[in-house]
Amino acid sequence: MEKCLETARLFLRRLELGDADRVEELASDYELAKTTLNVPHPYPEGSAADFIRSMWAAEEKELVAFAVVEKESESLIGIINIKQTIAYKRGELGYWIGRPYWGKGYGTEAARAMVAYGFVTLGLNKVFAGAFADNPGSWRIMEKVGMKHEGTWRQHAMRDGRFVDLAYYGLLREEYEREE
Repeated sequence: MEKCLETARLFLRRLELGDADRVEELASDYELAKTTLNVPHPYPEGSAADFIRSMWAAEEKELVAFAVVEKESESLIGIINIKQTIAYKRGELGYWIGRPYWGKGYGTEAARAMVAYGFVTLGLNKVFAGAFADNPGSWRIMEKVGMKHEGTWRQHAMRDGRFVDLAYYGLLREEYEREE
């Protein structure tokens, strides 16, 4: 796996244990946590280092995970990953960006770089992603990177004790290559 990807305003690099405090700081925000399936709230104090270690362990299997770092401030502003299903040459894109950085295009910029990484470096045939159907900020990122809405999985997951719909988007290699 490459150590770092670079965009106009961001570095995407491997997570480090030194990122734990910043991950915990950003992930502790309820407004962020409620937009994800896997970020707990309240975020358990001191657990970000274990989360980072779990990402490293998953990297040995089929996960590629990066810290999203703003170049100007050199601050971690989020996390992005692709979980591969190697047998089918597909990968599920997942991401979160800290709330202070919402609405600035960072999520789209990072997602565009990861989609390219998925096709060019990982050799995937499809990159897809899901978001809560009531989270337009996330699914608009998917649209901006060229993904097409493939369907909504009704009451497919549970968050905060309630069933939630997930909107799924996907991009095929042939579509990606036409746009490049």
